[in-house]
Parts: sequence; C-alpha cells; structure tokens
Amino acid sequence: MKVGIIGTGYVGIVSGVCFADMGHQVVCFDVDQYKLSLYRQGKSAIYEPGLEELLAKNIAAKRIHFTDVITEMIKESDVLFICVGTPPLPDGSADLSQVEAAVREIAENTPAGAYKVIVEKSTVPVGTHKRLKNITRLYNKSQAKFDFVVNSEFLKEGDAIHDFLHPDRIVIGAETEEAKNLMIELYSTFKDKILITDPSSAEIIKYASNSFLATKISFINMVADLCEKTGADVSLVAEGMGLDKRIGRAFLNAGIGYGGSCFPKDVKAFIHVMEQYGIDASILQSVDSFNTQRFHRMIKILKDELWILKNKHIAMWGLAFKPNTDDIREAPSIKIVQELLDAGVILHLYDPAAMENFQKLFPPSDRVHYALSPLEAVENAEALLLVTEWAEFKKIPITKFYEKMKLPVVIDGRNLFPAEDMIKHNFRYFPIGKGKVLETMENNK
Repeated sequence: MKVGIIGTGYVGIVSGVCFADMGHQVVCFDVDQYKLSLYRQGKSAIYEPGLEELLAKNIAAKRIHFTDVITEMIKESDVLFICVGTPPLPDGSADLSQVEAAVREIAENTPAGAYKVIVEKSTVPVGTHKRLKNITRLYNKSQAKFDFVVNSEFLKEGDAIHDFLHPDRIVIGAETEEAKNLMIELYSTFKDKILITDPSSAEIIKYASNSFLATKISFINMVADLCEKTGADVSLVAEGMGLDKRIGRAFLNAGIGYGGSCFPKDVKAFIHVMEQYGIDASILQSVDSFNTQRFHRMIKILKDELWILKNKHIAMWGLAFKPNTDDIREAPSIKIVQELLDAGVILHLYDPAAMENFQKLFPPSDRVHYALSPLEAVENAEALLLVTEWAEFKKIPITKFYEKMKLPVVIDGRNLFPAEDMIKHNFRYFPIGKGKVLETMENNK
C-alpha cells in the first residue's frame, strides 16, 4: 500500500520506517530541511534504538523516501497519516493548529476524483475528527472524497520499534466500511490485534490510557511516601499489588515522577476535555499536581544532608526523562537543575544521549559542567543525584564511584542500586520508598 506521513518527528519517522519495513511504499513529508537531509542519508534526527538501522535498510530497498513537496506526498499516497505535534497551550488544552494546517493542505491539494483516507495519528481530544471533516468540506474545491480514521500511536520512547512491530493492540476508529477495510489491509500482519471502534471512542482511548498509566505512577509514589514513614518497602508493596491480575506490575515503579512528551501533556489535555463537558476531573488534577511537585523530594534530602548548598559540587546521572532516549521534554532533570542553580550549586552532569539537547537549555558555564563519563561527573562530588535509570549506571562498580566522590551521598531517584550494598560500602544512600533503609540512615547520623 502507498502510505504518506505528514511530519517526521518522533511518531512520524518511527511509523514511516516501520510501515516501510512491513512492505509498504512510504513517502514522508516535512518542511524541516535539516531533518530531511539526515533521513535521506539514512541517519536519524532522534535517538531511538534500532531506528537508524531500519531506516538505512528501507532506503536501500527503496521502500521509503522523503520530500518537502506536499503535493508529491499526496499524489503518491492512498492513506495519509497526520503525525504533527499537539503541544499544550497555557490552559492545558492541546494546540491543534498543526493538525488543522496539515488537513487543510490535503484538502487543497488532492486532485479531483481522488479518494484519500486521512488518519489522525497525532494525539488529539475527542471530537477533533468532526472538526477536521468540516475543514475538508471548506477547503476541498476539487470535490475529492475523504474519509477520516483515528489510529493513535502507543509507542514508548526507547522501545518504539518493538512496540510498532509487536503491538499490544491497534485501535482503528472508522466510520465507513471502505476506510475500515483499507486500514485492516494496511495492518494485515496484525489482524488479531485490531480493535475497530467509532472515531470518538478511539480518540478517548489514547488520552484515557496515558492518563491511567500516569495515575498508577503517582499512586505508587504516594504509597512510597507512606513506606518511608512506616519502615515498609515500596518494591515489595508493588510486587504484592502487581500479582493481582486486575492491577499488574507495570508502571508501579516508585521514583521522582513521570515526564516526557506524552504523560504530562495528555493528562492536562484530558483534564481540559473533561472540564469542557462538565465532568469532575479532580482525580486527574491530583495526579498532575502530585507529579509536578515530585522532584522536590531529591532537593529536600540534599538540603537536609548538606545544609548549605551554595558552591557545593553536585553530580547528576541522567537528564533524559527516561532511559534509551535523548528526549528531555518535561524531564524532572530540568526542574532539579534549575532549582539547584538558583541555590548556587556547581553541577556536573552526565547522560549517555541527552546532553546535546540539555545544553540548549543549560549551556556549559562555570556552574554547569558536562562530563564525558559517569565517573568523571562524580569526581570530588559532594553528592550524586540519580535521575534517569540508564542501564550503564548499574554496571559501574560501587567502589569505583565511592573512591571518586568527596562525600558518599547518593540520592537515588529511581531505586537503581541495591540498598544493602550501598549501605555496606558506607554510602549515605537515599532511595525511594525504602523505609528501613532511611531509618538506618537516620540512626547513623
């Protein structure tokens, strides 16, 4: 099948490359000449494991190419995926201007007599498909025929290729048999994973899914706070909860809160949608509020331990909002770094993939240093904050960074290290939700 992708950001490029690898002919449109230049060379503009290899493979097989001419993409495609950004507006609602512009371009440039299926891949609030249908009526002077389908993505950054090619489910919200059958043919490899719904239900499924997962994260972080006060262990609590098949173990990892391009934005947008329809969204408002303040826990412990933070050398491992990505959007690290800089700290930062993006927000200076390795970052540090649970951090021998640090203070925001080993090696070790460990730290003061 001939597939068109509008927007080669995270969702667009992953979808385009994976559709090509499934055997479809794909053309990707974007106005960003820098990204297009990289993609045409088989190089990725984002950090995503496996993406660059798959991109190069399908360019060589001539199953994917890139253009900045939208008429070319429209002409060559049977189905057109809208993969543009829907960033939050100040009131929390989704900015749909890029989605509207993309559909307007399609309506204005589709030739007479043609039939195109326009697919919402971007995350949008319920009812968006109705407004987009009206856009095609207004701008479709050629009287071409359009159908709209909602086909939200459920990709996890760092595992996106696997998620696309081995999906839990494929949700298709379609109104006509013609559009439904075309989408089933497109995803014929995954026939047993397809759920057919109406477009409105499909639009809600994406927001509801992300909001529910965000709720699980905030809930287990709340439980972690109780564990710290009572001597309990949140890891054991989560394990016990997760054995219940109605709950499951996924997304019950206590930490310093969620970030990224999806959960913060989608929770706020879903709250806004609820309020528009007069629905009480207080559950999600609490989730959002709890998460927004979660990063303060690390800073509070740091202040309790070191008292005066001004001119202290603090190391931080991890800047991306999660491992296996260079994405720093809504990452807890941003708030942590800003507050520590405001307190006069000298920071030594390291991340395997996200430092280039982070330097755009916090350029190197006499207060912000970027290390070439984790061990370089902790050289003479008076504390280490572990913010992102990259696998390489766990492989570093505990004795190695104990020797490097000036003070053996580790605040582990992701429970990456074995608490018993850290205590045995004389660290002042502060994990999340480990009440007995924290009691030991208090007794050893």
